[in-house]
Amino acid sequence: MRRFDYLRPKTLKEALQLKKTIAGARYISGGTDLIVQIKNRELQPTALISLRSIPELAPIEVNGGARIGALATISDIIQHQELGHNYPVLVEAARSLGSVQIRNVASIGGNLCNCSPSADMALPLLVLEAKVRLQSAKASREIPLSEFFRGPGESCLASNEILTDILLDPPRQKAKAAFLKKGRVKMDLAVASLAVLLEMEEGRCRKARIAAGSVAPIPLRLFKVEALLEGNAISKDLVSKAQQLARDIVSPITDVRATEEYRRQIICVYVKRGLEKILG
Repeated sequence: MRRFDYLRPKTLKEALQLKKTIAGARYISGGTDLIVQIKNRELQPTALISLRSIPELAPIEVNGGARIGALATISDIIQHQELGHNYPVLVEAARSLGSVQIRNVASIGGNLCNCSPSADMALPLLVLEAKVRLQSAKASREIPLSEFFRGPGESCLASNEILTDILLDPPRQKAKAAFLKKGRVKMDLAVASLAVLLEMEEGRCRKARIAAGSVAPIPLRLFKVEALLEGNAISKDLVSKAQQLARDIVSPITDVRATEEYRRQIICVYVKRGLEKILG
């Protein structure tokens, strides 16, 4: 492993300035993904800029909606009672991520910025229609999370920006959501995963949000499946059509963990199970 400097700025402004002046520097929070990449020689940064000493990036605030600081750990999310009450699918996904030791250090911002197709926290946030706040030295901007991912390991973050917050609208009273994940063994990365959110009214689906993981280059919103469900009663025939459509939309690969065909089949099954779990 190549030697590198390790820097601990105390403010967001200082962190942004360090990144600007040190070529090849990378930000680090929990490091559960980044350190592995360095050890595997996939990355060779000249310096690591730790964000752990910047207090403004850590809080979780629930006041109608929610603001989750990018440095909030997965354990912080699990243990936050009000957040869990308002957004239970977020905690459901958080509990599936790694081991207790990993959850104690892994940050939600890092989980998103790693831009893995299997990112566990991305799926519930996608169906909750979360936004992310990106901060540079001169300005901040907010974008839907669905626009954040560009490809494996790639996001829309500019080189002079930091992801500072995840923003959630107030929960809708009639909306219910579920998260499903298939791994080879306990604490494994997802072979395939799915989050589903439905809002029903008078027996019809008023709103549907579905996101799939590990079956495309990015955590993927299944917009066509959502459109198929919305405005209709959820019948067995409609569920069957939704399953087939989801199977056709995803674009998984074959790797050491699963085949393309197996991943398509899991998503097909999970669409049905997710809808059944919500509807009862």
